Amino acid sequence: MRWVELPGPDPARVYVHGLGATSAPYYAEVAAHPLLPRNRSLLIDLLGFGISDRPQDFAYTLEAHADALAEALRKAGVAGAAVIAHSMGGAVAAVLAARHAELVANLILVDANLDPYPPIPVQPGGSGIASYTEEAFVAEGWKEVRDRVGPHWWSTMRLADPRGLHRTAVSLAQGTTPTMRELLQALPIPRAYLHPEGQAPASAEELRASGVEVLGIPESGHNIMLDNPEAFARTLMALLP
Repeated sequence: MRWVELPGPDPARVYVHGLGATSAPYYAEVAAHPLLPRNRSLLIDLLGFGISDRPQDFAYTLEAHADALAEALRKAGVAGAAVIAHSMGGAVAAVLAARHAELVANLILVDANLDPYPPIPVQPGGSGIASYTEEAFVAEGWKEVRDRVGPHWWSTMRLADPRGLHRTAVSLAQGTTPTMRELLQALPIPRAYLHPEGQAPASAEELRASGVEVLGIPESGHNIMLDNPEAFARTLMALLP
């Protein structure tokens, strides 16, 4: 597993990308934003994505990703980190915090997946990818997905291993037991869930009741850190120690 690292003091910040993405292009502007203190920052790519290895025998489940991420963070000497994780990466981060508590002191999820969902053909993203069988996706399905997701998302999705991308999408659709939402709500650490303004997550009040800060970011869509990096950085500044 590989990452782009910005030097600085601990506690470290760990940035985790979404499905078919890679961390450096999504987070570099925010991680280096002048509003944020210069803590050590790791813009990390999960196995099968971006600049990381693509092992063919890896399960690519959310749990396997979380355990591999934990191993990488331990090797990097990271503990008690602030983890900022987007979309699918937020699901992995919730599992990471539940299974490897010593590694995560603060969890900030960015429009993250919290619940399982049904695979739906011809949809862009995870739902559409999970609607294929693995062999059908690897053979031809990836081309249909490429045409649906558009050039921006494909610019990073094309770096992903096709089997790893499909297996991750299937695991994301299936979710975890307990669900990612339940894992998040049970965590004893500071937690926040950031969403595009006007698009609060399902059961937002339930999240708040469990101690999760639920915050809308103006003038943004799903890729909040790209759509409004200034507001995203200001929100991180208020949330991070």
